[in-house]
Amino acid sequence: MRYIPLTDDDRRAMMEAIGIEDIDELFADVPAEFRYPDLQLPAPLTEMEVMRELDMMAAENANLREFASFLGAGAYNHFVPAIVDTIISRGEFYTAYTPYQPEISQGHLQAAFEYQSMVAALTGMEAVNASHYDGSTAVAEAAIMAVNIQRHKRRTIVVSPTLHPQYREVLRTYVQGMDMKVIGDETHDNDFHALIDLTDDDTALVIVQNPDFLGQLHTPQEMQDLADAVHAKGALLAVATDPIALGILKPPGEYGADIVTAEGQVLGNSLSFGGPYLGIFAFRMKHVRKSSGRLVGETVDADGNRGYVLTLSTREQHIRREKATSNICSNQALNALAAAAYLAAMGKHGLRKVAELSWHKAHYAAQQIHQIDGYEVVMDKPFFKEFVVKCPRPVAEINRYLLEEYGIIGGYDLSRDYPHLGDAMLLCVTEMNTREEIDDLVIALGEAQSPHIHLNLEVSL
Repeated sequence: MRYIPLTDDDRRAMMEAIGIEDIDELFADVPAEFRYPDLQLPAPLTEMEVMRELDMMAAENANLREFASFLGAGAYNHFVPAIVDTIISRGEFYTAYTPYQPEISQGHLQAAFEYQSMVAALTGMEAVNASHYDGSTAVAEAAIMAVNIQRHKRRTIVVSPTLHPQYREVLRTYVQGMDMKVIGDETHDNDFHALIDLTDDDTALVIVQNPDFLGQLHTPQEMQDLADAVHAKGALLAVATDPIALGILKPPGEYGADIVTAEGQVLGNSLSFGGPYLGIFAFRMKHVRKSSGRLVGETVDADGNRGYVLTLSTREQHIRREKATSNICSNQALNALAAAAYLAAMGKHGLRKVAELSWHKAHYAAQQIHQIDGYEVVMDKPFFKEFVVKCPRPVAEINRYLLEEYGIIGGYDLSRDYPHLGDAMLLCVTEMNTREEIDDLVIALGEAQSPHIHLNLEVSL
């Protein structure tokens, strides 16, 4: 697309059409003292000077090419094959957005169709949209979808306390002003029976996470029992999950989930300081018209040739804005394309290998850390690639020592979200962590709990 600036004649014609003589009249409602502030910008730089300054700023970041990371908590360091960036960098994909004339965007539509097909197989669900902003907004959209399915007769959402705490915050932000209640996560009781007890005639949806935010796994039988109990009370069940874990775990669609959400960053998308990410959203076919987002389908044209069409776009503001199932006006099409490229490149065997490596490396790390005096790994339930470690000192102090002395990015401090756990850290291990990095972490944690290190940190602070 070319950018063609307006000429003076163009501007005069536009001002004449709207009945003004000067552009300043457009800003008449802005107080005069705020119209043209002195920005006090620095002196201009050449392109070479700008690049040098940006490189210096970038060097201040603790990037994952130079630092070992054991930080997860919803954003994960997984290997991204080079072919993923090669594909999404193509010009026809790089500016992917809403296809307002979809049938002429066959490449984009086919990519979305392939994404939907692979995610449906991965989650065990019948339909997948393409797509949502991230894992948190996908959870919020699940709540709105459930209320729509229940024809607004049920307006309570029961949420597990081990659903990602930031997902819960986004959910509450989304539904404020919609006459909906979010309950269940006020306590730290992770017993499914507590969620079932809260489910009543006003419950539209129960939301759980598996593996949950603390890395814990709930067995397929536990999940099936939960689904049966929730359905018996007339409510729906949504499961937030980790797509990598589904490389070795039973998909939620096979144990009764009505809606499956996930953060798709793990599928070929980089960490990128927190975004843009990808909200995976899958559901039962019978609820397809209550879903938000677009669905791409495969068909044939008048000559019998295969083609792709925008089958359903129930939320699109350009179609029926006042009746849309959601007010979102874009999606993460490029991130969904990256996920499709990743899944196609890895295949089911490659995805299983990533999951197995993450599993085994995490368990090796947990076993080693559990043997360090002063540390305790919480092993109440099986876990996938994340686990909780109770620490002898505040996590912030330990993490500072790990970073300054070993170049290790430590785990997530759980003290704010789960204060009942005390000084506890959520550690994450993926296929990207080598045995040497794990062994260094174990050594560093052992050193960080000593009183001598404590005194040195107090002085440096």
